[in-house]
Amino acid sequence: MLVNASTVKAIFVNLKLTFNKAFEAAPSQWQRVATLVPSTGKSNDYSWLSNFPKMRKWIGDKQVRALEANGYTLINDDFEATVAVKRNDIKDDQLGIYAPQAQDAGFSAKQWPDEIVFELLNQGFTALCYDKKPFFFDKHAVGKAFYSNKGNKPLSIDTVAAARASYGAARTQMRKVKDEEGRSLNILPDLLVVPPALEDIANALMTADRLEDGKANPYRGTAEVLVEPRLTSDTAWFLLDTKRPLKPLIFQQREAPEFVSQTDMNADDVFMRGEFKFGAEARGQAGFGFWQMAFGSTGDGK
Repeated sequence: MLVNASTVKAIFVNLKLTFNKAFEAAPSQWQRVATLVPSTGKSNDYSWLSNFPKMRKWIGDKQVRALEANGYTLINDDFEATVAVKRNDIKDDQLGIYAPQAQDAGFSAKQWPDEIVFELLNQGFTALCYDKKPFFFDKHAVGKAFYSNKGNKPLSIDTVAAARASYGAARTQMRKVKDEEGRSLNILPDLLVVPPALEDIANALMTADRLEDGKANPYRGTAEVLVEPRLTSDTAWFLLDTKRPLKPLIFQQREAPEFVSQTDMNADDVFMRGEFKFGAEARGQAGFGFWQMAFGSTGDGK
């Protein structure tokens, strides 16, 4: 095949179409646990997370709550996936090897938010959230009170007692959280997120009429199950309230994933290495929202 500007342009137009089709078809589930927050600059400041919004009776002047001094800022990072197209492969009509790579690039670009969002759950027992404590922590301060959204019990269907001590305790703890004025936040956990190793246990806990001890299952239908293969622990599990406008996690998008290419016949890469380039670029970040809307258990009993 003759390598000239029109030939190269046509090749990359086709690769872009392949990329876009794969992007549209690829699965994604980050939206179930995170809220999309657009970003228009280098970073976003989430100091407002220190104030869990709740209406109150208006008597006299409005009570204006100042933002906490210890802000929580997410700085956008750059992300990319790049493939080199050899000039000799164009000459030798060997372009078939690049279509699968364009598909993989499209798939990867669609999965990018999932990668950074679900990694937050892996880091949640150590990474800090807006109150400068780990997102899953046993002593979050709210006014003069303290609340825990961290546990260590294994997810269990062995007995009602075991289920109550793990899933039941997490559910109860989340629903007990109040604001600084002592009013219930009305947290209603609805999503149980587990690794593949806990898929069967989680599904049984949410669907079985009876547990392994033969007693009625009090937790049947209380949450949906989301199995996430990106979770690195085989024992950790997470319970989330995802029905509010702001979900427990944040996906901050500065630039959506897009197909990019370098097709200039006179570019240094073409002259020095005989290579054109294509791939995907994106810019953004993921972070923690309200810890009140999430509970994490290491599941290791420690």
